[in-house]
Amino acid sequence: MRSLQSLFTAPERRVLWRALLALLLAVITWLALSPAPPESANTGWDKANHTLAFAALAFVSVWALWQRPRQWLLLVAALLAYGGFIEIAQSFVPSRSAEWNDVLADGMGIALGLLAASPIARLSK
Repeated sequence: MRSLQSLFTAPERRVLWRALLALLLAVITWLALSPAPPESANTGWDKANHTLAFAALAFVSVWALWQRPRQWLLLVAALLAYGGFIEIAQSFVPSRSAEWNDVLADGMGIALGLLAASPIARLSK
């Protein structure tokens, strides 16, 4: 269990988590703002796409930036703002549209990502 915990919480791993977070943000932004994203990156249901993307972002963000659960409200606010930005930007992209229900799906994903990170974060206190 210690080695699994150190995979997530070791200070020397933080740079790797931050690199993964940057990659996720770049890929998700590109997929969200592309007029025709590749079908291979689609689950078949837009809300599932949002939920999965934001669950991954929340989980990785915990280990990259906000390891303490007390900081998670800031994380939630930042990721919801990012989701809102995506929706506003999509309203200017041909063949895309803004849907505020997508931000709700983003919120569900954030909750799932934090739920997945919670047991490990509690152990590392």
